[in-house]
Amino acid sequence: MAGRAAEPEVIWARPERAGRGPKPAFSRQDVVDAAVRIADADGIDAVSMRRIAADLGCGTMSLYNYVPRKEDLYELMVDAASAEYVFPERPSGDWRADMTELARQTRAIMYRHPWLTRVMTTAYGFSPNALRYLEWCLGCLAPLDVPAGLKMQLIAMVNGTVMATVRNEQAIAERARGLPWSEEEEQAVRGAYLMGQVATGRYPHLAALLAEPAAPVDADEIFAMTIARLLDSFATAGPADGTVTPA
Repeated sequence: MAGRAAEPEVIWARPERAGRGPKPAFSRQDVVDAAVRIADADGIDAVSMRRIAADLGCGTMSLYNYVPRKEDLYELMVDAASAEYVFPERPSGDWRADMTELARQTRAIMYRHPWLTRVMTTAYGFSPNALRYLEWCLGCLAPLDVPAGLKMQLIAMVNGTVMATVRNEQAIAERARGLPWSEEEEQAVRGAYLMGQVATGRYPHLAALLAEPAAPVDADEIFAMTIARLLDSFATAGPADGTVTPA
């Protein structure tokens, strides 16, 4: 197409170095490792070729020989984080337990690398470690008698649920860090306002809910319950067409 500056390229198909010439001073992995260190310490917005070059002690322009675009760098970084999954020798045979463990690992990885929720996209779903993850998921789901397309939906929904959960938890924590008062003081004020609104009588269903004994709120328990209910919905899916039937 006239006027196009470049053609689509997959970073994984691009050779790390030309076949001739002296050995490069660094590897692509060196660049990625530096980028991850910077993002972990100061956030994804701090990641730049200039900053990476300073970390490695090299010229900024030389880094483009290893990673031509920032989008490629992000894909490499996401793949590096995905290498942190720990898989047993084989699935347990209990697909619910295996998928629950994967969800737990995903949440933990996103907490170790808070920038992941900013840059992760399905476009990066075919990197080496993403393919390793997908292959493991499909192996875990082998006992689940539903169409392959529904299994892919399950994997996507589990990942999406984990990402949404972590993003929300990160946003709450980030906001709390910027407040000039404690979280307990904030919740007390908001709770008093809520009870005042309920007392007006305009929210009878909410009033009935709040009248019930409140269960302790634990983020880990809520997360486990959310994943369990998501998996429940697939456990009742029919094998022929993927439609959901009552349990």
